Amino acid sequence: MDNKVGEYIEKQKSPQKEICQKLRGIILNTFPDIKEEMKYGVPYYGNKYYIVALKTHVNIGFSIKNLTKKEISLLEGSSKTMRHLKVNSIETINEDKILKLLKMVMDK
Repeated sequence: MDNKVGEYIEKQKSPQKEICQKLRGIILNTFPDIKEEMKYGVPYYGNKYYIVALKTHVNIGFSIKNLTKKEISLLEGSSKTMRHLKVNSIETINEDKILKLLKMVMDK
């Protein structure tokens, strides 16, 4: 675990802090050997995922490299390289959906 990522998460207000902690745990438990680092000012994971705390929610981002249009449609946003899921509260985290998306992206 990267200390700078930990510092980033600790600086967030509630509920973003708890959401970030949960999402970080899901990523690191799913891929224990993934490289965790701060990149572009936010936690990045293996150049495939990111977590960003925003004013009213947290986004978990996914690389769309090599995904089909159908797979990309499972995510929000319009970036050419990354898309995301918006998480508004810790209670609304759909861990099964996130796990499926993490594995789908990692397999590409």
